[in-house]
Amino acid sequence: MADGKNVQVVLKSRPAGEPKPSDFEIVESAVPKPGPGELLCRTIYLSLDPYMRGRISGVRSYARSVEIGEVIVGGTVSQVVESNHPGFAPGDFVQGYDGWQSFGVSGGAGLRKLDPRQAPISTALGVLGMPGMTAYVGLLDIGRPKPGETVVVSAASGAVGAVVGQIAKLKGSRAVGVAGSAEKCRYVVDALGFDACVSHREPGLPAALKAACPTGIDVYFENVGGLVLEAVLPLINQNARIPLCGLISEYNAIEPARGPSLRPILFNRALIQGFIISDHLDRMPDFARDCSAWLRDGRLKYREDTVDGLANAPQAFIGLLAGMNFGKLLVRVSPDPTRYEFERQSTAATVDCRSN
Repeated sequence: MADGKNVQVVLKSRPAGEPKPSDFEIVESAVPKPGPGELLCRTIYLSLDPYMRGRISGVRSYARSVEIGEVIVGGTVSQVVESNHPGFAPGDFVQGYDGWQSFGVSGGAGLRKLDPRQAPISTALGVLGMPGMTAYVGLLDIGRPKPGETVVVSAASGAVGAVVGQIAKLKGSRAVGVAGSAEKCRYVVDALGFDACVSHREPGLPAALKAACPTGIDVYFENVGGLVLEAVLPLINQNARIPLCGLISEYNAIEPARGPSLRPILFNRALIQGFIISDHLDRMPDFARDCSAWLRDGRLKYREDTVDGLANAPQAFIGLLAGMNFGKLLVRVSPDPTRYEFERQSTAATVDCRSN
């Protein structure tokens, strides 16, 4: 049985430009009761992701907006507390979408059971979750990297970008990252194995990127837009492919961003394809098979940036949009009883990249 209060973070006002703490409100209510066929889950980890900025803006998008007074959307890893559902029992660990709250009720649809002996449960929100699958599908299905080609990825130290570059290397391509600091660039090269990484905050980005890509760019995995895209386009090769995953540099913009010239796209017959990972759920079995194996073998590394306490989620989210996080950003909403389970079951080197 669950005692106490259900702490929730709700949308108080729609942000104009950069979100402010006053745009969010923390409220408390009674812990909900599961009805017939439902289960109650206690949130352990909450995922913070850039797409949430669009969901609280009120602008028409691919998914329904969060309304004023509603709980902010978000992926969660939780433990079942009570269950009236035949497929789930108290004590089970699940990945779902209960949002920014400490307890959630579900009918079971879309829940994924987790085995803490196979991987840390937090990875279901990162390298083995939506960000990892986004990297896998976007790079392999749209980018289609070939051995010897140059793959460039922006936000290279983030949850998606880090996986993109590592998969590119596994496929025999040359991986070049663009990140937000010298420290992140060192991590991308030294820990993740990229061939090179340049900081978009340093002067001379176009020249630095050109030096890192002497034969041009065959695949550009786009997470950022803005000045990074402007530096990339003159370097794209004929028949280049650009998986368009995100444009985080524009998410807080009040005025339309000045776009770079798309003439190189035309001249080089490059492909830009936007994609939303929820349209590609048929690829989940392949992603789970490949990335789980790479993780166990130590060929796929990851880093988590964990913030404690649901009350700190708004400020952490604001920092995410400003590039303040380092790795996959999570909020630890309640204690993780499995925290050392995977380490007891495995000697994989990948756990060394975890940030506590």
